[in-house]
This record gives sequence, structure tokens and C-alpha cells, in this order.
Amino acid sequence: METQFGLAHVWSQGDIVTKSVAVLLLLMSLASWMVIIIKALDLRRLSSQAKATESFWHSADFADGLAKFGTDPANPFRLLAVEGREATAHVLHKDGAKPQLHDALDLSEWVTRSLRNSIDDIIAKMQAGLAVLASVGSTAPFVGLFGTVWGIYHALVAIGLNGQASIDKVAGPVGEALIMTALGLAVAIPAVLGYNALVRGNKSVSGKLNRFAHDLHAYFVTGARVAGPVSANVVAMRKGS
Repeated sequence: METQFGLAHVWSQGDIVTKSVAVLLLLMSLASWMVIIIKALDLRRLSSQAKATESFWHSADFADGLAKFGTDPANPFRLLAVEGREATAHVLHKDGAKPQLHDALDLSEWVTRSLRNSIDDIIAKMQAGLAVLASVGSTAPFVGLFGTVWGIYHALVAIGLNGQASIDKVAGPVGEALIMTALGLAVAIPAVLGYNALVRGNKSVSGKLNRFAHDLHAYFVTGARVAGPVSANVVAMRKGS
């Protein structure tokens, strides 16, 4: 039975369209699993890096706090701290420089803008690849359904040519065609579940990035980390995430 009605039999008896659909589903499955694994590892790394934010604020000075994030240049929390420091230094040391349009912004607005731009870039990198999962999750069932319809069509043509429509003649070809639907669902379900899990993980990391950016904004503008009401600039920065 396995030899006659298994996947190997479907492949051996299928035409170019059936084989193309099977190969396409295989490629979609590989792409989605690669994105899921890579992004899951990235989220695990980001969650681990987020734990160093409290150690940063318990450091003796900024340089010591920056060292708590390690030397990874891709650490988003370290990037935020460095970006805030550079934005502050740019505003405080612009005397004597040639006037530019952004000189009209005060320290708070300039730091907010710099942190907002950094967060946007970081979130864009975090979301890279999720479109692949969304596309696979939404199209894989229809790709499998197309393979099913194509297989049933050829099965019915073969039955019509033979002039036999008994259940033992119909069950095999139709069952083999329905395997394509099952393959489409097998590809789509992990992609959808992976997409939802990664979106939730990204939201969690994004929240931590915004909280850290708020603290950095307060530190560079007022010289102290505050836990009180959020300034209007930071509220706008959070709404933009």
C-alpha cells in the first residue's frame, strides 16, 4: 500500500505540473523554517542583551555602563546608548560650527529624533524575513489545492478513458491528489504559527527598546534617569513604534 499510494508513488506518477507544485512547496517550507530558526535565535539573543540594561544603570559612569553591553557592535541597546551620547555631544559642541537646519532643534528634540531613528532601523532589521512567513502561510494552502485539483482532473480523465469508475479505481488517484492539499497545509501551518510567535517576540523587544530609549532621553537631557511621567517627545516617539 505504501509503495502504491505514498509520496514516492505520487512523485513517480505525477506530470511536470504536479512535480513543480511539490518542489515549490518544498522550497516554501525550507524558506519558512530557515526564517523561523534564524529569527528565533535572534530573539533569544536580543532578550539576553536586554537584561544588561539594569546593569547599565547601576554602573559608576557611562563608559562603565556601556561596557556592560559587551563588544557586540550589533547589540541594539548598546547602539541606542552610543547614538544618544553622540547626539548629545553634537548639540553641546556645535558652537562655532557652520549653522545648519537642525540647529533649530533643542537638546531634547535632537536626542529624541536620534533615538527614534535608531529604533526604527533596529525594528526594521527585526522584522526582516517576516514577510516570507506571511506569504508562505497565506499562499501554501492554495498552492497545494492547485496540485490537488490538477491531480483529480487527470485522475478523472484516466477513469473516463478506461470506462471504469468503481471505488477501488477512484480511491487511489483521488487520494494521491489530496496529498497535495495535506502538503500545502503542512507548509502553511508552521509558517503561520512561527509568524505569530515572532511578532509577539518582536513586540516584547520593541517595548524594552522604547523603555530604554526613554531612560536614555531623560539621562542625556536632565542628567538623571527618571521614572515619572513621560515627556511629550518620548510619547510621540513611542507612538511611532
